[in-house]
Amino acid sequence: MKKKDIILALLVVIIWGANFTVIKLGLGGVPSMLLVVLRYIITAFPAVFFIKKPNTEWKYIILYGLFVGVLQFSCLFYAMEIGMPAGIASIVLQLQAFISPILALLFLKEKLKAKQIVGSLIAASGLIIIGMAAVSDGISAIPLEAIVLTAAAPVFWAASNIISRVASEKAAAKGEKLDMFSLVVWSGIIPPIPLLIFALMLDTPQTLWNAVINLNGISIFAVLYLAFGATLFGYGVWSKLIAKYPMGKVAPISLLVPITGLLTARIVLSEQLSAMQWLGASVILTGLIITNVNFDIFKNFINKQSSNNVTK
Repeated sequence: MKKKDIILALLVVIIWGANFTVIKLGLGGVPSMLLVVLRYIITAFPAVFFIKKPNTEWKYIILYGLFVGVLQFSCLFYAMEIGMPAGIASIVLQLQAFISPILALLFLKEKLKAKQIVGSLIAASGLIIIGMAAVSDGISAIPLEAIVLTAAAPVFWAASNIISRVASEKAAAKGEKLDMFSLVVWSGIIPPIPLLIFALMLDTPQTLWNAVINLNGISIFAVLYLAFGATLFGYGVWSKLIAKYPMGKVAPISLLVPITGLLTARIVLSEQLSAMQWLGASVILTGLIITNVNFDIFKNFINKQSSNNVTK
């Protein structure tokens, strides 16, 4: 990956890591489904009146909006509302890093390199270590429904990665370039209505209305952060990287999210970070390095030095 893209990816990681703590703060004053509705209303409006519709078929816009906004976030936000800790949620969601390359292999015929497999397995073991620490710290107290919903969220995220890649390739086949930021904005008009229906299934209209008219400063901050930071910037940059590089190269970078997620949850929410979780974070970093470092550079350097020595 280019240096500029690596920096952008790291910014996304930081913003997405803190995102889980922000969600938890937002849920303190707003019901889960309503919080996602507000997130996407701010994301899409008034931006759709100023940003041109992406040059792709409506089916891709609708599918992307459904998988990211409706399915992924309805699962994640409700799971966190009923008891999933922010730090653990940031870990579980990163299963997409392994699901995405597998789906790319199945649907896009992308090949997995040996270093990607090895690096992903090492990083996966890091997630397991952090998960084991969570078990020893009382994950059994988390409702089973919350665990299942959180585990479902990365599946939908991975599917949205495939959708954005297919839409991008379709545009490229016509000699056009898909504007990923535009895709994020326009797909934002899809989630509010389905999510509002979900909200009315979980809470009364009066409860939802009271939450809207009594928004406090923290809730407003949470909505703005989720809309502008996590969605417009985060998914805008992420979709560009997914379209630009192989899935197996980009998806594992999100494994850094649990590190910033755990740190933020520890600082803001006082969620404990154990020595075992730190070990897991270090293992994840090792896996990411193996997956993303271009070892050909080192091979070429060594070969060049060997050639110079022979010449001498």
